[in-house]
Amino acid sequence: MKKCFLITVLAIAAALVQGQDNPGLASDFFPIAVWAQNPANAAAYKENGINLFVGIPRGLNEENLDYLRKADMKVIAHQNDFGLAHLQEGLIYGWMHGDEPDNAQRSKTGKGWDPCRDPEVIITDYEKIKQNDPSRPVYLNVGRGVAYTNWVGRGACRGKTDMYKVSENGYLKGADIVSFDIYPVNSGEADARGQLWYVAKGIDNLQAWTGYRKPAWCWIETTQISAKAERKPTPAEVRSEVWMALIHGAKGIGYFCHSFGDKTDDAALLHDPEMIRGVKAINAEVTSLARVLNSPDTSGYATVECDDPTIPVDVLTKEDGKSSYIFAIGMREGATTATFTVKHGKKVEVIGENRTIRIKNHRFTDAFSSYGVHLYRVRG
Repeated sequence: MKKCFLITVLAIAAALVQGQDNPGLASDFFPIAVWAQNPANAAAYKENGINLFVGIPRGLNEENLDYLRKADMKVIAHQNDFGLAHLQEGLIYGWMHGDEPDNAQRSKTGKGWDPCRDPEVIITDYEKIKQNDPSRPVYLNVGRGVAYTNWVGRGACRGKTDMYKVSENGYLKGADIVSFDIYPVNSGEADARGQLWYVAKGIDNLQAWTGYRKPAWCWIETTQISAKAERKPTPAEVRSEVWMALIHGAKGIGYFCHSFGDKTDDAALLHDPEMIRGVKAINAEVTSLARVLNSPDTSGYATVECDDPTIPVDVLTKEDGKSSYIFAIGMREGATTATFTVKHGKKVEVIGENRTIRIKNHRFTDAFSSYGVHLYRVRG
């Protein structure tokens, strides 16, 4: 058998990433967000496991804040006079930049496109936001060029990945929390369409380009975003994208809920019964493991080998003092069998699957379908 790829994060890097969000938040809070949603729907999203709004129409004002308060929903919003007058409001989780400065920018004339924004502008804006409120993190979302590095939508900046790097005074220097978005099922690029592993690649790049010193988040597709897209993702694909991000080190996730077809539906996720049920189940799963996910990564506890080297299985290992955890995902389409070798343990509980696996001679095996996810709790 050939060795699968094993995610190994240096202990120092893991320690640096921990605790970068708002100080004082409980360790059982794991950010699960929606993008640019109407605060009037905050209670509906809360019911389905969402705990954070990022970007809100019309910005922070008394009406929007009232909706968020009633739902106990945290928010990352653009800094405005109202927000600065309410710095004591605990629901304000952080402040945000404009979206995707790394992409070509629509011309102010409405005709054509201007180049991507200069990273120095983002860094300068960051410093102004922090000066106004040093107590909260500043959040920046960049585009799919983080993962699909040759994306044409970056215009003249296409392929210039140094523009992101903190070490090069790039975009990521101008934020405390960094994120990106890529939607493989909806992708218009044939060589990216359906390649869910781009989610993992983007998280890997964000972490490397920040020197593993800033939390990396990502946005997950849930709808058929445009009429040109062939289809929407399945709930299983959404779960795979979420866990792929988490296994590769994401410290927060968010869902893109819009659909732009014959009619724009900003809250299409809420209006899709099958998908919202699936997302609610994913969120419950992530929330139930929040304390584990927020704990430092462990190193050297488990290794994995696959019977098909073309379908690697990536893993993240954790522990909570009572049990060891292995979170694992198949990284390509197709089936494979993985053999795990662990330092200790007698029995494996497969979380959420109502089954257990015996460990014999420090080894156990399991089957993985296309982009399949298994979450293991090892006792003993």
